[in-house]
Amino acid sequence: MPTDPAPPGAPNAPIGVFGLYAHPRVAAMLFLGFSAGLPFLLVFSTLSAWLAQAGIERGTIGLLSWVGITYSIKFFWAPVVDRLRLPLLFSLLGRRRSWMLVAQLGMAGGLAGLALHDPATQLATMVWFALLVAFGSATQDIAIDAWRIEATDLSRQGAMSASYQLGYRIALIVAGAGCLYLAAEHGWRVAYLAMAGLALVGVLTTLLVPEPEARARGSQPEAEARVLAWVERNAHLPQALRDAGAWFVGAVVCPFLDFFQRNGLQLGIAILCFVGLFRLTDITMGSMANPFYLALGYTLKQVAAIAKFYGVVMSIVGAFLGGIAVARWGASRSLMVGGVLVIVSNLGFAGLAMHGQASVTGLALVISGDNLASGFAGSAFIAYLSGLTNTAYTATQYALFSSLFTLPGKLLGGASGFVSEALGWPGFFLYTSALGLPALALILWLDRHLQKSRSPGAARGP
Repeated sequence: MPTDPAPPGAPNAPIGVFGLYAHPRVAAMLFLGFSAGLPFLLVFSTLSAWLAQAGIERGTIGLLSWVGITYSIKFFWAPVVDRLRLPLLFSLLGRRRSWMLVAQLGMAGGLAGLALHDPATQLATMVWFALLVAFGSATQDIAIDAWRIEATDLSRQGAMSASYQLGYRIALIVAGAGCLYLAAEHGWRVAYLAMAGLALVGVLTTLLVPEPEARARGSQPEAEARVLAWVERNAHLPQALRDAGAWFVGAVVCPFLDFFQRNGLQLGIAILCFVGLFRLTDITMGSMANPFYLALGYTLKQVAAIAKFYGVVMSIVGAFLGGIAVARWGASRSLMVGGVLVIVSNLGFAGLAMHGQASVTGLALVISGDNLASGFAGSAFIAYLSGLTNTAYTATQYALFSSLFTLPGKLLGGASGFVSEALGWPGFFLYTSALGLPALALILWLDRHLQKSRSPGAARGP
C-alpha cells in the first residue's frame, strides 16, 4: 500500500477519532462503499428470489449464479483499468474517477434493463443485463480500491476501509431487505427501477470527490530483472507484443513466482487449494438460499426482515468477534473455529428443511448461526490471506488470492439447483456442509507445516 511521507516539519502526532472520520475523503468512502455493495445481491440472491417467484426452474437459477464469476476474474482486466486513459473523460475526471463513472453508469443501465424485462418470457435478455451489472460492478471495485489507496496517506487507510465496509453493509440491507419489501408491495419492476436510481449515489459521489494525486510506484528489482529478461528473449516480437508480454510477466507471473519461491511447490499448492476450498460451503448454498426460503413457505417480507436485514446485522457481529479471535488466537486457529462454525450452521438449515414448515423463530435461529459463522470465518480468512502476501506484492497477490477463493464456489454453485432437486433440501444442506470438510483438514495440516516450511522474514506470517 503506498504511503505518503509526512510534510517537512510536520509532527507525527496521532489523528483524533473525530478528525480521522470527518475527513472528506473518508466520508466519501461511505457512499462509494454503498455503490460497491448495491449491485451484488441484485444479480445474486435477490435476483434468484425474483426468478423463483416467476416459476423458473431451480437448475436454471443455479446456473445463473455463474454471473457472479465476473467478480472472481476481475484481475484479468484490472491492468486495463489501472493504465488505460479513457478518451475525453480522463481529461475531465482523471484516471480513477473516469473508470468509476463509466462502471456506475453501466450498473445503473443494467439494473434498469433488468427491471423492464419479464423473466418468464425474456430470461435470455435478462441474463445479458445481469452480466452488464456484474461487469460494471467488478470494474467499479477495481477503480474504487485504487482510489481508496491513493486518496489518503497510511494514517487514514484504516478509517477509509471502515467507512467503506459500513457503506457496503448498508447497501446489502437495501439490495436485500429493501428490494424484497418493494417487490412485495409494488412488484419487481418498481423494485429494480428504484435500485437503478440508487446506483446514481455512486455517480454523484464520483463527480464530487477529487481525483487522487499521482503517486510514484516503488519498483521491485527482481521483478524488473525478470521482465527485462523476458523482453530480451523475445526481441524478435513486435513492440506491442513485447509490451503486453512484459506487463503480464511483471503483473501476474512475478507475484506467483515469488509466492512459490517463499513457500515451496508442495506447500504453495496446498495453500492455494485451501484458499479455493474454504468458502465453498457458504458460496454454494448462497445461490439456493432464497429459493429454499420461498419453497418452505416464507413470504418475501419475512425473508427480507430476517435473512436480509437481521442476517446482515448478525454478520457484522460475527465479523467483530472474528477480529477479536484473530487478535487473541491468530488467524490459523481462528480459521479452524470458523470452519467448524460454518459447517455446523449449514446443518441448521438441514434441520429447518426436515422440519418442513415456515417457522419464523426457526429461521431466525438458523440465520443467526449462519451469519455469525460467516462473519467470524470471513474476518479470520481476510487476516490469513493478508498474511500470505509478500509486502513487495501486497496488492497484486491479495487480488489474485481474493479472486481464487470465490471462483471454485461460483463454479460449483452453478450446479446447486440440480443438486438440490436430486437430493432434496435436507440432503442439499448436508452436501454443502460436507464441502467444508476438505478445507478444515487442510488448515489443520497447514497449521502444523506452514511456519517451518516458509522462509523466515520473507513475508508476514498468517
